Parts: sequence; C-alpha cells; structure tokens
Amino acid sequence: MNLLQEATEFITSCYQELNRTQIEIDDRISEIAQEIELIGTYSHLAFEIDYGAKVAWRNSNRCIGRLFWDQMTTFDQRHVETEEEIFMAIVEHMNYATNHGRIRPTITIFPPKTKKHHARIWNHQLIRYAGYQTEAGIIGDPSSVEFTEKCIELGWEPKYGKFDILPIVIQVNDNVPKLFELPKSSTLEVEIRHPEFDWFQDLQLKWYGVPLISDMALEIGGLRYTAAPFNGWYMGTEIGARNLADEDRYNMLPQIASCMGIDTKSSISLWKDKALVELNIAVLHSFREDGVSIVDHHTAAQQFKKFEEKESESGRNVTGNWAWLIPPMSPATTHIFHKPYKNDIVKPNYFYQPKPYSKEK
Repeated sequence: MNLLQEATEFITSCYQELNRTQIEIDDRISEIAQEIELIGTYSHLAFEIDYGAKVAWRNSNRCIGRLFWDQMTTFDQRHVETEEEIFMAIVEHMNYATNHGRIRPTITIFPPKTKKHHARIWNHQLIRYAGYQTEAGIIGDPSSVEFTEKCIELGWEPKYGKFDILPIVIQVNDNVPKLFELPKSSTLEVEIRHPEFDWFQDLQLKWYGVPLISDMALEIGGLRYTAAPFNGWYMGTEIGARNLADEDRYNMLPQIASCMGIDTKSSISLWKDKALVELNIAVLHSFREDGVSIVDHHTAAQQFKKFEEKESESGRNVTGNWAWLIPPMSPATTHIFHKPYKNDIVKPNYFYQPKPYSKEK
C-alpha cells in the first residue's frame, strides 16, 4: 500500500469516527494528495495525530490496559529538532505523566521519519536500570547489559549498583548520539516492602513508578514516528512476576523463598509459587502505600473485559496476542485465559524497531 492509500484509509476512518462529513473527508484527502505530489510526504493536523495515537493504543494487541485508550494525553512535539529539545520534552512528559504518583497515560510525538530527518531514543524505557557484566556475575538488570555497555562507550560513568538509572540516549539523523542524565525529581521510585514480613525490606528492592516505553515506532496513515515515548501505569505482575522474578532478570524468588523458610530443593513444595505470590503482594502493597498508580492482574483482566464489551457495542472487533494478554501469574483465574483472540495487526499501531546499538540489528 502506498503513502496516499494509507493516508486515505486513515483519514476516512478517523473522520468517520469523529463524525466529520464526507465533504470534509474528500477535501482532506485531496489536500494530502497535493502535499504528497509536491514534497513526497504530508503532515497530520493536531487532532489527527491525537486520534491516531489513541487508536494505536486501542489496536495494541499485547496490551491488557486498553480500556483507557481515549484518556491518553498527547504532547505534539513535531516542531523540535535537536537532541537537547527532545530531552527537554521528555522531562516535561515524565513530570506530567508521573503527577506525584497519580499517573496519567501520556504520549509525546516527535517529528516523523523523512529523507531529511530521523530521530531515535535508544532507551527501551525512559527509566531503566543498568546491568553490568563483571567477573563475579551480573550486577543490576541483566536485560540492560548491552545497552549499559554502549552508554559507557559513549562516556557514561558506571556506578555498579543494583538499581542505577541509565542516561537517556538520543540520536538525530546520523549524528553521534548524545547522553542526558535524568533529573532525580523526574524519576519516581518505590521501595519494595511487605505488609507482614519485616525482613523483606532487607532485600533492598525497588522499582520505578512509571513504565515509559521509548523505543517503539508509532505508525499513523503511512507516516512513521520513530520517536514517540508513551506510558500507562504498571500492572503489578510486570514487576513482581517478571522484572524482579524472572531467572534472566533480578531472579529474586530463590532468596525470598529461603527467607520464608521454604524447602527449595524440590519443586513439589511449590516454593517458586509461594515466593512469587509474596513478592507480588509486596509490590502492590508498596505502590499503594506510596500513592503510586498500579493495578493488580485480576482488576486489569476485568477492565479488559469491559473494554471488549465497549468495542463490541461500537461494532469493532477486538484483536489480541493471547500469550501477552494473559497475566504471568494465575492466568487461568482470568477470562482471557479461556478465550481465543485474533492476532491481526490493525493500524494505527505501535511497532518494534531494530535497536540502533545492537550487534544483532
């Protein structure tokens, strides 16, 4: 499908859903066709980009939190060009989204990729912990090792802690990427403690409050926005059953089980399951006690059911990636586990991009 066809498809669905007239649709498509003929591309109007970003969330097959798709705030930053301007907009986004813990779903959209301009944020998430490969093993987050090494190559000073926040790396065109340290005031973190186990605090675990995805491309009407960081809020299991629990991440289950006095020699004791539940209880408890938005996986599944009902009422089919929609803990207790979903890709949408720093790209 060429650019004009993609634009036509997007404008038609956008304007119809926003109750615009057929005359407005025809006029806008004609305007876009002239722009493409003249310069080879076109620009979205402010309301088109806002609608496109929201609908891209609605179409995100891996996301269980889509009930709130129309509540996202869009920061249109298509006028910025330099790395410094991009970083300032990122900090503005983080402060607005964090909102002292009452997290607001937000997206910031930088200029689309063209022959003359291309911007990338190298970070997977705007807040992410470093991972250091040492002779004694990995310190910090194993999933960040490659990116951390690249940051050090670019001049970042390693601290060798378990929870060191990485710098923001921004690249414009083929320029040398620039590093920026996030201000502490923009990086809300939650110390993880347990409502019953006093020893839990001795583990010195923490996690950042806002998941801000920054390496995906937003595609709307044939235009590709390669820098468009966005956030919602955490589902507890993302932290408690994945980030802190996975063997190839922080791998905390053996230590927690040991502190609980459970026999870890045999899987028949279900020590992993017991430790996993308590870790997730601790995560939810800590976020709630600190006033930071979070949702448990049972509530999230109920919210997704409501989303499915609303989409059905609007005459739209719900697409989904079942393996991602089921929570990583007790999935069979949710309705999602027992339902098939078509993993069809509908645009607008968010897409993975090759890592600019990866040896595998």
